[in-house]
Amino acid sequence: MRPPEFWRADARGRDSALVLRGLLTPVSWAYAWAAAQRIATTRPRHAPAPVICVGNLTVGGAGKTPVTRALRAKLGPNAHTLSRGYGGRVEGPLRVTPDMDAREVGDEPLLHAADGPAWISRDRVAGAMAAATAGAHVIIMDDGFQNPELGKDLSFVAVDAGYGIGNGQVFPAGPLRERLHNGLRRADAIVLIGDGEEHTPRWLERFQRPILRARLSPTGEAPRGKLVAFAGLARPEKFFDTLEAMDVQVEEAVPFADHHVYSEDDLEMLAQMAEERGATLITTEKDAARLTPAWRARVAVLPVAARFSDEAALDALLAPIQSRMTATHG
Repeated sequence: MRPPEFWRADARGRDSALVLRGLLTPVSWAYAWAAAQRIATTRPRHAPAPVICVGNLTVGGAGKTPVTRALRAKLGPNAHTLSRGYGGRVEGPLRVTPDMDAREVGDEPLLHAADGPAWISRDRVAGAMAAATAGAHVIIMDDGFQNPELGKDLSFVAVDAGYGIGNGQVFPAGPLRERLHNGLRRADAIVLIGDGEEHTPRWLERFQRPILRARLSPTGEAPRGKLVAFAGLARPEKFFDTLEAMDVQVEEAVPFADHHVYSEDDLEMLAQMAEERGATLITTEKDAARLTPAWRARVAVLPVAARFSDEAALDALLAPIQSRMTATHG
């Protein structure tokens, strides 16, 4: 879903939008109460291997997957990822391979599977146990910060620095998945991703744990010549902005909803648009994972990676996990 405008912190929308937010506020109170009760009353189970969670406070994307991939790169080949498999039909636990279909396992797990061992499971505890049995020395969860069933040894909260926490209200009146103070209390570190305030945002001023900054940087080159870009992300404009920053010639930028399942009609429309402009189609790795092999061969892909401004601070947070891995496995 695309976030409504009245979720933004600077919303100055029509009166009807503000009225709608007001009408939704009692529903958000109930949502926040239910989330808090679930977390408070669930006794988490711990996996045999340490569990790192990369989650967020808001509905929609904030850069969790690139951060998860960056952590895996630091923790080595025996790090396994665990995802819910959002958008896929399989409940799991299932070990994902890169040749699987996003309609079955979701798009993000396919990116993780290209990096190393990756699992999906609606039941996070069962998924973690399967990963540990298969030899995981550490398990990195992509999302699941609000899921209390699996115990976490280290929790990173990814935040889009430009969007922040929106209007600060809980879903559906705002973008938060839970009350802000509850989420911050469980977080071990915040990762502010992308451009935003140079100084610590006001809503983080009382947060006493590490606040890291990262940027999503292209790891490849865009094709030369004219481009027609498309992306189905929570905030597809971030991809289009990345292309513009590379000083490439984007003729058209076509947004779709997050996790959009591309139909043949969608892709034929995009291909015709590119042909009429003498342009090449380009998209994100996540979107490419949802294309058939035939269409994937016709579309350029721009990969990105999370680059931390203070690698030493990140290493310090990971050090206790790495010590446990060494003590257990040598």
